[in-house]
Amino acid sequence: MKRRIKSYSSVASRQRSRGTSLIEVLIAVLILGIGLLGIASMQAITLRNGQSSMERSQAVMQTYSVLDAMRSNAVLARTGSYTMARSCTPPTANATLAQRDLANWMASVQANLGPTSCGTIVCQAIAAPPVTTNRLCTITVDWNDSRGTGGSSLQETVTRSRI
Repeated sequence: MKRRIKSYSSVASRQRSRGTSLIEVLIAVLILGIGLLGIASMQAITLRNGQSSMERSQAVMQTYSVLDAMRSNAVLARTGSYTMARSCTPPTANATLAQRDLANWMASVQANLGPTSCGTIVCQAIAAPPVTTNRLCTITVDWNDSRGTGGSSLQETVTRSRI
């Protein structure tokens, strides 16, 4: 008798641990699906913020590029030839080097930051020794950064330098 009871209990335990039910499989698939949706959402946010970060870096590089052009043509820069009111379209490249530099700069800004981006250059005279012709130039680039998390429709980068 004892032997029969023992074999009956071992058969019953094998039947209980034989496999998983369909409900358990469906719950596991549901949890996996929710996890994968979360990962996809995080990836989309990361891509948007990566684009926003790249645009900020591009804006800084654009301000430095026009500053380099101004430094290479310091005589005209100190006379105010590079001063440009806020413009969202590239100016026409006329005869002077400063006008060509400004036209190329605005075209590059719009190519890298989008057609709604704008730029401003303001150079003010500084009365500081030893040279009184120095100018403090402020270069501003603005663009639409509303796609990034917490971004605004008017993101602005300002760089100031003495020329």
